Amino acid sequence: MEATPHIQRILQRLPDSPGVYQHYDAEGTLLYIGKAKSLKKRVASYFGKKTYENGKTRLLVQKIADIRFIVVPTEVDALLLENSLIKEHQPRYNIELKDDKTYPSIVIRKERFPRIHSTRNIIQNGSEYFGPYASAKTMHAVLDIVRKLHPIRTCKYDLSQKNIDAGKFRTCLEYDMGNCKAPCVGKQSQEDYDEGVEAIRTILRGNLKDLIRTYDKAMKDASAAFAFEEAETHKRKKMALEKFQAKSSVVNPSIHDVEVYSVMSDPAAGYVNFMKIMDGGIVHGQTIELRKRLDETDQELLEYGILEFRRRAQLHSSEIFTSIPVRPIVEDVKWHVPQRGDKKRLIELSERNAKYTMLDRRKQQEQVDPEAAQNRIMETLQKDLHLTELPVHIECFDNSNIQGTHPASACVVFKKAKPAKADYRKFNIKTVQGPDDFASMAEVVHRRYKRLVDEEEPLPQLIIVDGGKGQLSSAVSALEELGLMGQVAIIGIAKRLEELYFPGDSIPLHLDKRSESLKLIQRMRDEAHRFSLSHHRKRRSAAALRSALDDIPGVGPATRRKLMGEFGTVDAIKAAEEDALLKVVNLRVAQAIRSWAADQKD
Repeated sequence: MEATPHIQRILQRLPDSPGVYQHYDAEGTLLYIGKAKSLKKRVASYFGKKTYENGKTRLLVQKIADIRFIVVPTEVDALLLENSLIKEHQPRYNIELKDDKTYPSIVIRKERFPRIHSTRNIIQNGSEYFGPYASAKTMHAVLDIVRKLHPIRTCKYDLSQKNIDAGKFRTCLEYDMGNCKAPCVGKQSQEDYDEGVEAIRTILRGNLKDLIRTYDKAMKDASAAFAFEEAETHKRKKMALEKFQAKSSVVNPSIHDVEVYSVMSDPAAGYVNFMKIMDGGIVHGQTIELRKRLDETDQELLEYGILEFRRRAQLHSSEIFTSIPVRPIVEDVKWHVPQRGDKKRLIELSERNAKYTMLDRRKQQEQVDPEAAQNRIMETLQKDLHLTELPVHIECFDNSNIQGTHPASACVVFKKAKPAKADYRKFNIKTVQGPDDFASMAEVVHRRYKRLVDEEEPLPQLIIVDGGKGQLSSAVSALEELGLMGQVAIIGIAKRLEELYFPGDSIPLHLDKRSESLKLIQRMRDEAHRFSLSHHRKRRSAAALRSALDDIPGVGPATRRKLMGEFGTVDAIKAAEEDALLKVVNLRVAQAIRSWAADQKD
């Protein structure tokens, strides 16, 4: 079944990332929630089929009028988020998933000498819960590891100090096997036991790098000592911990009834993402676009977005997480900007979805109105570089040489933020001897703009020089000599840190690495480098070929091409017998080649 034009545009914009997708009908009713390792591939698989194995799927596809998605870090997160959203919304076509299945978690019980075990029931009694885990096997492997590292009791006794002092208990088989240190009979102190619990808590929170390195070293040491069984044990523990690292950051039972907000923006609009967290699970997620009117700050956009979401959904959570500090615009709410842990990861997830929405809107604009998208990029560049004119016409220069041989340069031209390849120009360096990038840059800039002035062609609004302060100064000197300085803006970009230099300013500008301005500049720099290097390679190849064959009487460009086409290399031509050469050239030229080859051997 073919997708509608609206759906086709959505499919083109979907990210190749794990996530959860939601199908809606024309009335905005949620039809289906699904998970995907790759949103782009999975959602596209619904469309373009002539037949469907399942009649329900065919009916679903017929009704799909819109698709929304939430991006998550891993496939495991997608599975857990899908389960949480289905239970909250119960879409019509998710009938098979309408069950009471819950994923297992690990609990550290709130008691003296706490027990640590698996559970599927979350009880708000002060105990700590970690998870949930999509794989019970992984969870039990982690439990086995932490219990071996720090023996923990498994009995259900009330280990009050009174009961221990009264001698109500005796050691059991777990103590005899080394799985417990018998705090029940006073063989392990409360302090020592709590230290082990704290170490386990650290592991369950995901601080595993040091422990994984420890197991890796122990595995290698055991293997070097030919203790292969011990090495295999360490390897299994290491692999289990690495799998555990993929545990969900989407769900954490300790995070209850919280709203999460983040903001991303460009010069034209802001994108505020909202996620509602209940009992650790994401039950709602959405991003809205806010068009800028007076160059509003991210803080202002985020504050407006929070008020709008709370008005729309009648939200009354007592705690709000935000990606940046905001004013307390709502009373009786705890405001928090998380800096670490699962709360910080929720903010990062929210920011990721706000970013994807922003990029998605840009792709939509490119599909529907390419000219508006180009104008947005140019306006962004003008604002970021403080240009007086809109940079409709931009030119970028790059030099190429190897140890000063065959120096070449190139100029690439972008118009309306797109390559204008017909206007690209190549330069052979004429006045510079040796590897002097500064002098080479001055030469080509002078030649380029002297010609434009002489031919009364329009000048660009921006010149970009591939290089730091030295190359920029050389280009500026060329413009000053032509009397053009001040008529054209010029900057240099240094490769190492992507620093932008302006004439007369020793302090570089660092643009946000995610900004469209920097991406356009980098794209032009890379294109200029490619074009210049290509020209340089052609010059070297041509020079190498000329130096080898051009001294032979009777061998011109056409004959040289025939010889190379037949023999492939100069060495093969040298080794060729006269009979073989006569297939390509006449007797006089063949004899000249044989004479030349003999001289080469001498």
